[in-house]
Amino acid sequence: MSNFVVLNNQEHRHINIITDRSLEYGDGVMHAMTFPMEFRDIQSCYPIFFCKDPDSGQFYPAALFGLEKGENLFLTDSGWDASYIPMMVRRHPFLIGFQNDESYPEGKKPVVSIDLDHPRVSNVGGEILFSENGGSSDYLKQSMVLLESIHQGHEQNKVLIEMLLEHSLLEEFAVEVTLRDGSLKRLSGFYTIAEENLYALSGDVLGALNEKGFLQAIFMAVASLSRLRPLVEKKTVIIS
Repeated sequence: MSNFVVLNNQEHRHINIITDRSLEYGDGVMHAMTFPMEFRDIQSCYPIFFCKDPDSGQFYPAALFGLEKGENLFLTDSGWDASYIPMMVRRHPFLIGFQNDESYPEGKKPVVSIDLDHPRVSNVGGEILFSENGGSSDYLKQSMVLLESIHQGHEQNKVLIEMLLEHSLLEEFAVEVTLRDGSLKRLSGFYTIAEENLYALSGDVLGALNEKGFLQAIFMAVASLSRLRPLVEKKTVIIS
């Protein structure tokens, strides 16, 4: 269970954040949400698929790390074996929360929240959050910039998904993987870019996607599928 509270330099001045990467610190995840602004970096390391939230029914793009729940094939004894770690992984244990404040748009003021029950939260070792005089540490400042980027990324995702659905650019994806012991693993429940529909788009639609900054991101998502085989090879399997 999460225990998010608004971060402040009085109650949380002695908190440190562990930045090592391991199962122990919550990195055992199969995939994580990603955003168009980071698709270029994501596609160099991970396949980009689209997931459907079971509660809201909303689609969102995700970087794939494993082939089954709780599996992250990029974790090694020495950490996370990839040149780029997605923003939604790096943001832990922080989250942007909102407080009622009429001076802000829609009456909501964004605030930095911290999950006090997250395994990265520590009283010894790790990155400090506040200096002795109560000022934000460099690590916290970087984390706040990251959270702001994620906030913008959520807004980008909403528009991207709307345009993908409007032009029928998402299709279901499934692949069967044969393990060395002969058993089959079926990767399903994901969506990918419908390439035939993409290549049939009119110039006006392509222009509209480009104007929104999504055309490059879409082709990055398509290109990222080449990262599926290396991911599978990490599990020492053969795609059937």
